[in-house]
Amino acid sequence: MQRDPILVVDRETGETFEEAVLGEKWIRWAYQNASARPVEKLLFRSSLISRLMGAWFNSRFSKGKIAAVVDELSIDMSEATAPADSYGCFNDFFVRNLRPEARPFSTDPKQVVSPADGRVLVFPELAGDVFVPVKGYPMSVHTMLPGIADRFIGGALAIVRLCPADYHRYHFPAAGRITASKDIPGALHSVNPIALGAGPDVFGENKRTWTLIETENLGSYCFVEVGAFGVGSIVNTRTSGAVQKMDEKGYFKFGGSTVVVVFEPVKVRFADDLVANSAKGRETLVKVGQSFATAL
Repeated sequence: MQRDPILVVDRETGETFEEAVLGEKWIRWAYQNASARPVEKLLFRSSLISRLMGAWFNSRFSKGKIAAVVDELSIDMSEATAPADSYGCFNDFFVRNLRPEARPFSTDPKQVVSPADGRVLVFPELAGDVFVPVKGYPMSVHTMLPGIADRFIGGALAIVRLCPADYHRYHFPAAGRITASKDIPGALHSVNPIALGAGPDVFGENKRTWTLIETENLGSYCFVEVGAFGVGSIVNTRTSGAVQKMDEKGYFKFGGSTVVVVFEPVKVRFADDLVANSAKGRETLVKVGQSFATAL
């Protein structure tokens, strides 16, 4: 099986590193081996396995896994509001809260911030319906956002891919007012570039939720949570009313997941480093609250 490394640029150091993928051999077998197609359908097109995993991670029996994961993924627990041994189950640890000072952000209303910790890929202008993730196949805005996509054609789009090591709560990138939302059922494909390179339309097939937020400076932007394999659930803790920048919007239970933010035409300009890295097919590792776009 072909092994193309997943290269990511660390925004804070400017260095490029190869991403370590939990279960990489298994993911490659499931998506790149033709003999695994029946397994792929069982695992990723049905929610059964993910539901069973979620139930186990919600149980007290999963608590013993916390210390091993902290060590294996080098998670900085000094950022968390509670020590690793205080959580009652793995999912409590996985959706841990961080100290506010661990994720500072600009209060300038013109600055749009990253909605989550993760690996960012930006598309400065959606010239048509299609966008192409790293190592992936063309994805459709209309398929991802049925019924509301037209207003975003010609706009801009950012993908923030979360890995198991990341902080898994996500936040509003700009202040505004929630005007609509919709849950869309679907599959639970992996969001890893290995899976994207195999061809599933992750953003059009996977379980997802979209929310429209009307703003003063950005028009209306769309915030999309995309579920993935192993994700117990998408939990939105703010679903209506006025919101401020960096208010918590919700969290993903266990698994790698993705947040997509879509802007209307001529509303934002993404940061130069994110644009340059994305043009080279490289994701950029960012933290929630870091500035990643400016309102025009």
